[in-house]
Amino acid sequence: MTKVRFSKNFDFKPSDQATIGYKAGWIGTVTQACAKAAEAAGAGEIVEADPVPAKADKAAKPNG
Repeated sequence: MTKVRFSKNFDFKPSDQATIGYKAGWIGTVTQACAKAAEAAGAGEIVEADPVPAKADKAAKPNG
């Protein structure tokens, strides 16, 4: 997950059947795909990126 600050209203479409709307001024965590799309559209700025995806992080930890 990536923390983003939205400077403009932004609609993210994770699939053809879903749309998630983010209001200008909102700051919070979104998927990396959403963060990249918002940044490319000029609607958001990445504030803090998760350096390791959650699934990879769990796999890298020892069981011990």
